[in-house]
Amino acid sequence: MDALTRDPVRTSRRTRTRRWGMIALCLLLVGAIVYAIWFFPAAGPTAKRDAAAGQPIPVLTALAATRDVSIYLDGLGTVQAFYTVTMKAMVDGPLIWVNFKEGQDVHKGDVLAQIDPRTYQAALDNAVAKKAQDEAQLANARLDLARYQKLVANNYTSAQQADTAKAQVAQFEALVQQDQAQIDTARTQLGYTTITAPIDGRTGMRQVDPGNIVHAIDATGMVMITQLEPITVMFTLPQQALQAVAQALADGAPQVLALAQDTTGGATRLLDTGTLTVLDNQVDSTTGTIKLKAVFPNTQHRLWPGGFVSVRLRTGTARDAVVVPPSAIQRGPRGPYVFVIGDDATAKRQPVTVGFEDEQGSVVTTGLKGGESVVIDGASRLSDGSKVSIAKPDPGATPEPAQPTAPGTSRQAQ
Repeated sequence: MDALTRDPVRTSRRTRTRRWGMIALCLLLVGAIVYAIWFFPAAGPTAKRDAAAGQPIPVLTALAATRDVSIYLDGLGTVQAFYTVTMKAMVDGPLIWVNFKEGQDVHKGDVLAQIDPRTYQAALDNAVAKKAQDEAQLANARLDLARYQKLVANNYTSAQQADTAKAQVAQFEALVQQDQAQIDTARTQLGYTTITAPIDGRTGMRQVDPGNIVHAIDATGMVMITQLEPITVMFTLPQQALQAVAQALADGAPQVLALAQDTTGGATRLLDTGTLTVLDNQVDSTTGTIKLKAVFPNTQHRLWPGGFVSVRLRTGTARDAVVVPPSAIQRGPRGPYVFVIGDDATAKRQPVTVGFEDEQGSVVTTGLKGGESVVIDGASRLSDGSKVSIAKPDPGATPEPAQPTAPGTSRQAQ
């Protein structure tokens, strides 16, 4: 009986919980409907309300400028040292001392390390002594040859003895030449004990400490030197840019900008300005790209080997081009267009053809003239023939720079 008594109570509690849940859900739905009715009309399309009320639509405008525009192609590059040298021991022996610090700038001919030279100095001394001994024997052989030649002339000895003396002289001359070769080899080996910098550059991490035995067959070098001034950047471009790049190279050394890759959304910083030096002799068939190399002075060491940079290659200049801010270009199913504002404050939809464009401006090749007023903000609320009112720009807004300072996207609109 107790179990039967408890069941109705539990059932009643479940019923009340479901009822309150349904009430709360209904209240939420009613609140959402009221919110939509009250607020959505105020957030709807302004153009319809303004058009119905006969009010002009506020927009921001800018004048289409006529000026020379530099044409750039953008790519991603890898910084590479102009020269990279791994310093290795050419002879075996104990490393006596190291005369450089890690990360130090060194110049060609600077002494970097010293291997114990005593064994190689002894070998050189031995070769010099051997040459002196053979030279003494050569001098004696030449005297004997001169005596035999006089005796042969007076018929006091046979020609055979004179020929034997002549051969003896030739033998000692060959020995002296061999001794000189031994001296040169020993002197070269001795020179290898003093390790000098072959280029101007900066040292990396030291791999061997003084006191260790180094060998000529060691796979790991003692230190790596990289040349930082000048420095190169390898980058690629689509093969469609081949003709433009080739023409720019034929006209001279095209300018190349190296810019820091932006990872924070701020302005891109110019690292260095260089020139294009090499266009690879073939297209990479696997990627459809061409490889290029540019050289930069890098006097401030802003470019570092192994780093990635954004690259802008200047391929030419568009003379007297019509330029508008990028925000003025609208794109629809029929292609790009702009809204031109006439003297009667009426917006006219004008189809245009866009050539080169980047973050700083878009070059309009057809459909627009210099000096015409175009909409740069508020175009989404306009239609052909809409009445507009020119709003004043925000005084705190920063004007767009006239020259490109950041990598853009170079493309040709269809």
